[in-house]
Amino acid sequence: MNINEAVALVTGANRGIGRALAAELLKRGAKVYATARRPEAIDLDGAEVLALDITDPAAVTAAARAAGDVSLLVNNAGIGGGALLGDLDAVRAALDVNFWGTLSVIRAFAPTLAASGGGAIVNIASSASWFTFPGASAYAVSKAANWNMSNALRHELAGQATLVTSVHIGLADTDMAKGLDFPKTDPADIARVTLDGVEAGAYEVITDDIAALVKASLANDPRDFPWHLLGT
Repeated sequence: MNINEAVALVTGANRGIGRALAAELLKRGAKVYATARRPEAIDLDGAEVLALDITDPAAVTAAARAAGDVSLLVNNAGIGGGALLGDLDAVRAALDVNFWGTLSVIRAFAPTLAASGGGAIVNIASSASWFTFPGASAYAVSKAANWNMSNALRHELAGQATLVTSVHIGLADTDMAKGLDFPKTDPADIARVTLDGVEAGAYEVITDDIAALVKASLANDPRDFPWHLLGT
């Protein structure tokens, strides 16, 4: 995919990684639909702003109708989540947004991507797709589902030539990570690496050293996970 020829829609584009992705897309010459539950919070010159709550089927359908020329779908909208044995509503919310909501958007836009010649889907996952950090169990479970959703969709959408790229981040310098004393990656750097990966046809993008460390640990016994290298 050539980004400067793309028509992109970014979910959760009002702040953090989503805003950085939308800004980088604009910088590279793409047409951009920037979406959020609160569209008035989006401040991106040059983007077409749309309201979109990805957990609302009617809103997803409306967005797909309004953005009928999309060739690059960037699923960034997401939330955190705590202990599985804690607030069950919070667990359900993490899955509703990070898995079900994302899948709903993909299902709505898949025909649009097919009409564009295949296009690409970018799913913003996490290093937590591959391990569980204490206090963020529901988030990790939802991002693991998000990751394997990308793997599954890669097969299901192969017939229409749609690239599916899963992006895995260690810890980004965003509101979600505020207060955590760990090395954090600038969202602008994540956006650049992600879009470079899409242009290269990558199936997975590993944005930083923490994500690379966690991915490498998958072949080992979980008891040997290198917590000390994460500063814990």
